[in-house]
Amino acid sequence: MTRTTTAAAGISPRPEVQRRILTVLVAGQILSGAGLAAGVTVGALLAQDMLGSTSLAGLPSALFTAGSALAAVAVGRVSQARGRRPGLAAGYLTGAVGSAGVLAAAVLGRPVLLFVALFVYGAGTATNLQARYAGADLAAPAHRGRAVSTVLVATTVGGVAGPNLAAPTGHLAEALGIPHLAGPFILAGLAYALAALVLAVWLRPDPLLLARTLAEEEAAAAAGAAAADPADLPEGRGGVALGGLVMVLSQLVMVAIMTMTPVHMHGHGHGTAASGLVIAVHIGAMYLPSPLTGRLVDRHGRLKVAAASGLTLLASGTVAALAPGDSVPLLALALALLGLGWNFGLVAGTAIITDTVPLATRARTQGLVDVAVAVAGATGGMASGIVVAATGYPVLALAGGVLSLALLPVVAAAARRRP
Repeated sequence: MTRTTTAAAGISPRPEVQRRILTVLVAGQILSGAGLAAGVTVGALLAQDMLGSTSLAGLPSALFTAGSALAAVAVGRVSQARGRRPGLAAGYLTGAVGSAGVLAAAVLGRPVLLFVALFVYGAGTATNLQARYAGADLAAPAHRGRAVSTVLVATTVGGVAGPNLAAPTGHLAEALGIPHLAGPFILAGLAYALAALVLAVWLRPDPLLLARTLAEEEAAAAAGAAAADPADLPEGRGGVALGGLVMVLSQLVMVAIMTMTPVHMHGHGHGTAASGLVIAVHIGAMYLPSPLTGRLVDRHGRLKVAAASGLTLLASGTVAALAPGDSVPLLALALALLGLGWNFGLVAGTAIITDTVPLATRARTQGLVDVAVAVAGATGGMASGIVVAATGYPVLALAGGVLSLALLPVVAAAARRRP
């Protein structure tokens, strides 16, 4: 079977290369997962401690999510011009610099420096998400959901370990003369730096550059292949909008509820160990179900999984709103459902985007879509503190769940348009 007919049959023409690339990406995701967990676990508490105000506790989440928006553009453009390897490595290195800035701000007691550093730290979050696209570059269309999920699930290891190390890294920080709440950012800086090193050294060949080369060879061997590009079909633009909306709404709801859960627990007398456990469960649910989600996306379709995202997020908001503040198990359940709903939306939305966008503009378009996702997260993080200060955590949780239902009519309309 020739390379062209193999690709047309939906089988990756370079399976051994794809396996190597996924292995390297998995190693980077394990490290970066520990890095991104630091801001989620103690970012809001650190700001609350330095500012003495709950209303601005959502600002750190908004800042590092806004920083991830800018980084998504930068990583996407660098990847488009030079490949995934330099784009991802530079993004993680920037996240490490931001972590060091947070530590300096905590030592000096400078809130302004803290906010600037958190903005820079957000580059690690953007890069962690952009890595999922690298996993799909060489995957056959019928296996894209699984390729994306393989990269995502690797984040679970670091993402679950990171929050549970909040207390030990806090003790280490105190021993070094750094405030206790800044401790997890020691881990974050080291983890992001190592992730950058792994990708810079071992992500070879570059998946995006190789995918372009293979596509050019296939186009040269089969006249008219370029005319069948998915982006030229009538549903091309609609596919980008649909995939983007699925990820934007799931990100908005997830960040809003997740950001204020540690603050809500702290207000009911729980320490960093309890909130770290709940966040660890949440991050595990964000990434651990990815292999199953990938198979569901490939087998049953992107739209059905996108609809399941909306329903799962509604269930999460309802449980969080009704859970007593002193009930760690119920809050953990709510955050687990929150992570699962986000996972459904991210994997389904990523597959829709990758199906739609041609290789010639893929990385740049993916970066722009992730900007919208990051802006949605920043909005959710900023609004969450204001809503909780004005009305309380249950109102925030229930409002997020209801908002997620907006996915259902959009998905239903897309399903009616397709054969």
